[in-house]
Amino acid sequence: MRDLKLPDQRHPEKAHRPDNAQPKKPAWIRVKAPTSEGYKATRDLLKANRLVTVCEEAGCPNVGECWSQGHATMMIMGEICTRGCTFCNVATGKPQTLDAFEPGRVAHAVQKLGLKHVVITSVDRDDLDDGGADHFAQTIRAIRHRAPETTIEILTPDFLRCPPSALEAVVEARPDVFNHNLETVPGLYHEVRPGARYFHSLRLLQRVKELDPGMFTKSGIMVGLGEDRQGVLQVMDDMRSADVDFLTIGQYLQPTPKHHAVARFVTPDEFAAYEKSARNKGFLMVSATPLTRSSYHAGEDFAQLRSAREAKLGRA
Repeated sequence: MRDLKLPDQRHPEKAHRPDNAQPKKPAWIRVKAPTSEGYKATRDLLKANRLVTVCEEAGCPNVGECWSQGHATMMIMGEICTRGCTFCNVATGKPQTLDAFEPGRVAHAVQKLGLKHVVITSVDRDDLDDGGADHFAQTIRAIRHRAPETTIEILTPDFLRCPPSALEAVVEARPDVFNHNLETVPGLYHEVRPGARYFHSLRLLQRVKELDPGMFTKSGIMVGLGEDRQGVLQVMDDMRSADVDFLTIGQYLQPTPKHHAVARFVTPDEFAAYEKSARNKGFLMVSATPLTRSSYHAGEDFAQLRSAREAKLGRA
């Protein structure tokens, strides 16, 4: 267990900078509030199993659509993060001790929901020597045991300052998709991801492929934070140099007035242009729309990802 000087958990910090006025959302980014019976059933099952979801913690705009279909991105290792990224609405502070029974509860929920594909993510746990890698591995193995037909996608932290064995343990558990988001262009890291390192995250994705060339890798960024088009295209090139298979690009939405400001709302036409550029650069799968998030339509996208690889191998 690492000795970190972190904010008191009883007073989670969600305020990162002085108030920023939140601009009015354009029509293409607005969604209806969730009300369906399917949404309520998913919410109740997750609550009964004492599970946290990034859908709620991060204020995802797609929660109504996804939960109405029984899809949810489960967030393991608690709801208190040791980082203070200025785009993120997850509380920052000192996390609680890991719950040894959580992997089993996650696997039970996956089985009860009848998920064909599940996404598991987590908060950053810089207080742990392995960054929570073993907990990820245990969760993957528990799902394999309870729901062997379910494909598993993980969205991990960067395991910064962890030994190489941390990442190796997660890859050895063999998720179907290994996702780690770069989040933004490198020039904005000091503002957006002050506790992270761009080239470390890029190297993490590259190392996954070295450890298991057959494992799908995935990464995503937000736009509207102040980046320019050339910067986004450079991130695409960097990802392809690390052999990343799947790219997601979505509009950044400011959680509160005290988070990083929205520099602008990127138009649907610009997203379409980004998608075209990314496909031309060789990504097997690209999702680039204003409402795209890492796990949005993840199951359908995974099926397309596998088909794209099979088609590529067939042409080869």
